[in-house]
Amino acid sequence: MKAGNLFDALPRDATEEQFTTLLQEAGFVLERIVSTGQASPPGFWYDQERAEWVVLLRGSARLEVEGEPAPRTLRPGDWVHLPAHARHRVAWTDPDQPTVWLALHHHQGPRDVSVP
Repeated sequence: MKAGNLFDALPRDATEEQFTTLLQEAGFVLERIVSTGQASPPGFWYDQERAEWVVLLRGSARLEVEGEPAPRTLRPGDWVHLPAHARHRVAWTDPDQPTVWLALHHHQGPRDVSVP
């Protein structure tokens, strides 16, 4: 058995985002991401092989998704499901406090069921 607290050992002034794998099984990876003011480099877009469901737990961030007219501002409790190859980037994260994300990377099945 493993156990922990998602808010333990949060960096305050890290120069890079912190990625911690919490659980990895066949077909998915669950990770905690801690951002301390980081953003995607200019012109860089994520284009991932796996779908990603992400929820913001603490802090705030701005996420750009290709094809959407405006960035999404995320606050605690906000979540987004990004299908595989949905190009996206992190435009901004709160520089005054750690921004804590929980991300589930998974293989997208033939029918992706969304939560209403």
